[in-house]
Amino acid sequence: MKKFLAMVLALAMIMALGMSGAAFAADDEYEIVVVPKDSSNPWFVRMKAGVDEYAELNSDHEIYQKGTDEIDATKQAQLVEDLIAQGVDAICVVPVDIESMDAALKKAMDAGIVVIAHEGAALTNVNYDIEAFSNSAYGAFIMDNLAQAMGEEGVYTTMVADLTNGSHNEWADGGVAHQKEAYPNMTLLEAMPRVESHDNGDTAYNVAKELFKTYPELKGIMGTSSFDAPGVARAIEELGLVDKAFTSGTGMPADNAELLKSGVVKSLTLWDPALAGQAMVSLAIKVLNGEELGDVVDLGVDGYTELQLREGSETVLEGQGWVTIDAENVDSFGF
Repeated sequence: MKKFLAMVLALAMIMALGMSGAAFAADDEYEIVVVPKDSSNPWFVRMKAGVDEYAELNSDHEIYQKGTDEIDATKQAQLVEDLIAQGVDAICVVPVDIESMDAALKKAMDAGIVVIAHEGAALTNVNYDIEAFSNSAYGAFIMDNLAQAMGEEGVYTTMVADLTNGSHNEWADGGVAHQKEAYPNMTLLEAMPRVESHDNGDTAYNVAKELFKTYPELKGIMGTSSFDAPGVARAIEELGLVDKAFTSGTGMPADNAELLKSGVVKSLTLWDPALAGQAMVSLAIKVLNGEELGDVVDLGVDGYTELQLREGSETVLEGQGWVTIDAENVDSFGF
C-alpha cells in the first residue's frame, strides 16, 4: 500500500540518518480501484467514465476501474484477492454475490485496505456501503411507475438478477411492500412471486415469455436489473401484449430510447452510475485521510451531498439520486 510503504521508508531513513521526523513528509498518494460487476455491461461502462473523469481531476492519486470480462461472482472475488496481493489502498466494489464477496473483503480489511461498496448494503466487511437512495424507497419508486402503467390494478411479479443479489431483492421487497399499502387492486403472482434474469436481457426475455404464456392473468413485471425491463419488453412486443402487459425497472437512457418512444415501456428509473463511482472514490479518500464523518456526509458529487446513515446501520449511507426516464426526457441525459 503506497502511503504505508512510503511512511515505512521515511521512518527507516530517519532512523538511519538520525534526523528529526519533521524533516520528512509521507507520500499521500493513494491507489484506489473500483471493481464493478463486470467490465462490459453498459451500466459499468458508464461508471468507468465517471471514475476516469474523477481520476483526471484528482491526479495526485492513482484511481482506476478494473472489472472482470463477465458477471461472475467467483471471478470478481478472485479479482479482489489479486488487488489485495497487489497492496492497493482502497477497493470500491459493486458485488455480484454478497456471501462470496464478503469473504474476500474480510481479507482486504484484515490487510488494512479501505473497503467502500455500492449496492452492497448486506455486506458486513466494509468501511461503508453507499446507496444512491433508500433501497426500499427506490423499490417503491419503481412500483409507482409500474402501477401507473398498469392502471393501478392487476397481477404482477418481480424480477431480480439473482436471488443472492442484495440490492435488487431489497428493491423488489420495497416495491411489494409499497404495492400492498398503496395499490390494493394489484396482486403479486402467488405461484411465481420472484424470478431471475441473471443480468441478461435474453434470459429476462425468455423468462417473461414463459410467464405470460403460463399465467395469462399476468399484467406486469417489476424489473430491477438494467437488463430486466428491456428483456420483458421484447416478450410483450413479440406476444402482442403492448398496452395489455407492462414493465418498469432500471435502465440506461440511450440504450432504451426507442423502447420508451415506441410506448412498449412507459418509463424506467435510474441513478447515474458515473456519479456512484465518483462517490465511492470520494468516500474512500475521506476514510484514508482519517476524516470524521458527521451526521450528514457531503461527497461533493450530485445526489451524494446529503448522505445519511440508514436507520440501525453504522455502515450504509443513503443519498437521493433517482430519476424517472420516459419518452419525453430520455434524450436529455446524454448517455
